[in-house]
Amino acid sequence: MNSVLILRTSLWALVALLAGAVVALVFLYGQGSPTGAGEPYGTPFALVDQTGAPITEAALTGQPSAVFFGFTHCPEVCPTTLYELAGHQKRLKDKGKSLRVVFVTVDPERDTSAILKDYVAAVGPDITAITGAPDKIAAMLKGWGVYAAKVGDGSDYSMDHTATTFLLDAGGTLAGTLAYGEAPDTARAKLDRLVGL
Repeated sequence: MNSVLILRTSLWALVALLAGAVVALVFLYGQGSPTGAGEPYGTPFALVDQTGAPITEAALTGQPSAVFFGFTHCPEVCPTTLYELAGHQKRLKDKGKSLRVVFVTVDPERDTSAILKDYVAAVGPDITAITGAPDKIAAMLKGWGVYAAKVGDGSDYSMDHTATTFLLDAGGTLAGTLAYGEAPDTARAKLDRLVGL
């Protein structure tokens, strides 16, 4: 990998991190939240999971969830985040607690159910992945306040996107966020609190 590519990748990671921090601050201070206090977060959606089965916002209730938006061609932010979330999910499961990890693609043109199935299976057995028609994914992104934009042309394009993980309680209400690269101890404490440890 040449130095220009490394610099470019690092700059995009920084942009994604800063975008995620801005989104997190907006949510933490209650401005621009897509839903009111105590209501399920985001907006209704009708998409498909990695098996091709229909999935709606109802899947984000019943147990605490960590929801991350990304794409399978992501070089660093997405695989790192999913790997860390899968580790937290396993640790909590070993303690008798349940955490649903959800990966929503911001690149539905490339990320089909079949591709997502292989992608998340390589990270952890209990991760739910979501895709669907581009217009429906765009509506979900807007409803969640998630930024995503195509970078570059041709088949080798990348995606700039919010790098925040949204933490939802069992009722689907926003309970907090994790920033990309957040200190492991801080992330662990937030997730422990989310699941009631």
